[in-house]
Amino acid sequence: MLLLAGCASQPHKPNEHQRQTPLTKAPPGKVAQAWALFTENAAHNYGVDQKLVEAIISVESGGNPTVVSKSNAIGLMQIKASTAGREVYRVQGRRGQPSTSELRDPVKNIDIGTAYLKILQDSSLSGIRDPKTLRYATIVSYANGAGALLRTFSRDRDRAIAMINAMTPEEFYQHVQNKHPAAQAPRYLWKVTTAYRTI
Repeated sequence: MLLLAGCASQPHKPNEHQRQTPLTKAPPGKVAQAWALFTENAAHNYGVDQKLVEAIISVESGGNPTVVSKSNAIGLMQIKASTAGREVYRVQGRRGQPSTSELRDPVKNIDIGTAYLKILQDSSLSGIRDPKTLRYATIVSYANGAGALLRTFSRDRDRAIAMINAMTPEEFYQHVQNKHPAAQAPRYLWKVTTAYRTI
């Protein structure tokens, strides 16, 4: 794990941005192996697909727990303390939000990120019946929020869920590619789905 955490290769004179973002990422299978003990525990605790957690880690950080984005998303699962972190704390009955040092801890980062996936599946995305469609919806919601996704179907949540359930997983995937307002959403869905398949 320690070797993988330092695997991001840097040019001879890194600037500030390069120190924060891995320039090369380990293959998804290697990332999954490196963090398998922690992802297995978190996935088991929350009832979330372990491969999904590992695919998100692979895409978000390349398995590098020290990465911090320009928007201050931290660690393996690139968690923002003030959004996903705060929501996890709220659901767990805790006040405030995770500290930067908590989010830099790989075990805690994976736990909070996995807890957030579970919250998405049990609240906003609750009622999506097909497991593959739910996985796709979870991926898009993790990056861009469930509200933005559901509004591409209807402003009424129940109607949106019913419309999603009337689609095949492939139709849902295409809907995201064609209709999601965030330009990064289709690409993120493709990247995480590709990583998922290779793990």
